Amino acid sequence: MRIERTHVNHTPAQLFDLVADVERFPEFLPWVVAAHVRRRDAQTLWTDMTMGTRFIRRQFSTVAHLDRPHRIDISSHDPMFERFEQKWTFEPDSKGGTTVEYRVDFKFRSRVLQRLIGASFSDRAVEMIHAFRHRARVIYGPH
Repeated sequence: MRIERTHVNHTPAQLFDLVADVERFPEFLPWVVAAHVRRRDAQTLWTDMTMGTRFIRRQFSTVAHLDRPHRIDISSHDPMFERFEQKWTFEPDSKGGTTVEYRVDFKFRSRVLQRLIGASFSDRAVEMIHAFRHRARVIYGPH
């Protein structure tokens, strides 16, 4: 499991909305090739996502449980994974802004995929936080 925490100068609701806007991920996350929300209700998103590099691309499905503006829990029961969980939490900071925590825990069923993608995907947790921080500045301003 990889855990990243950071402070961002935007509200929990703003940051929650950025993470829940899955269909925009290909615009600012370079390893997300495509994202499509198959179904949506007030507290759940069913998504098909294609992740890739120059050499390999894989599509998989996720389910995100939304607790706006506090938390997003994402899981996948796609056959490609032995386990796949992401958790985002957004806590208001007493000094302003938000403390964001991102947890990712996954394992591919395929040893080859785990070797090729697994380590780099886990290392991308830091990149993910930075990408969302930058996206918040672009969408909402520097604060």
